[in-house]
Amino acid sequence: MPELAEVEFARKAWNPGLGFLIQRVETKETSRVYRDLRPAMVSKGLKGMVLESSEAHGKKMLFRFSSDRWLGLHLGMTGSLRVDCGDYAKAKHDALVLRQKDRSLVFHDPRQFGRILFHVGTTSPDWWSDLPAEVYSEEFTLNLVKAILTRRSKAPVKAVLLMQQFFPGIGNWMVDEILWRARIHPAHPAGKLSLGKQKALWKETRYVAKGALATVGKRGGDPPADWLFHVRWRDGGQCPASGKSLRRSEVAGRTTCWCPFRQRLPRY
Repeated sequence: MPELAEVEFARKAWNPGLGFLIQRVETKETSRVYRDLRPAMVSKGLKGMVLESSEAHGKKMLFRFSSDRWLGLHLGMTGSLRVDCGDYAKAKHDALVLRQKDRSLVFHDPRQFGRILFHVGTTSPDWWSDLPAEVYSEEFTLNLVKAILTRRSKAPVKAVLLMQQFFPGIGNWMVDEILWRARIHPAHPAGKLSLGKQKALWKETRYVAKGALATVGKRGGDPPADWLFHVRWRDGGQCPASGKSLRRSEVAGRTTCWCPFRQRLPRY
């Protein structure tokens, strides 16, 4: 599933359509991306509107249109955005196609785990305004992280970092990167982290998020060459910092990579 940097990069796929009128809207009536929403609302609401701006928050995207139209998109596991030609023939798994004069803005989702949201109003909808603080923002403070770890004290720290209500946009590979840099074992109980480890977790969460946005979010592809990302799935992979062999197993229901030399699990 795309994480915050991949989502930021995907958001910009529709940039060529900014400032242009939506002449026609095509939907896939049976797609599950429209759960709790009638596709006809999107078709009628966006036809004749101008795409004005877009932004991302965690794993979600928002597209603003003229006349106070708000379109929310979540890519899920297989969703993607792209721009095609004006006479593009709508494909089987295209959940939404916004037709402009010279181009088509396409939301494609074969497995339909993504989601489309729609709102008309002068103020932002709850599904956008009620989102948690971005992990790279000033609102994402050390005290906030401490409170989250206390609230989920019995859970492995890996599981807590994957909770989107606390760490929006942070997914599996980013969690492994954060914990590796903070020297924290992924199975370490969240409530038993020392103050030093709490600070390291907060610092590295912000570092990894900003670093991913500055690379993957801008150009796509992979994060910097010295990151754990590049060896975490490699059989016989070695830790970029210690040179020791990496370990892989399931933690919090997700395949996890860590360095036993750097990330040791204390005995309590």
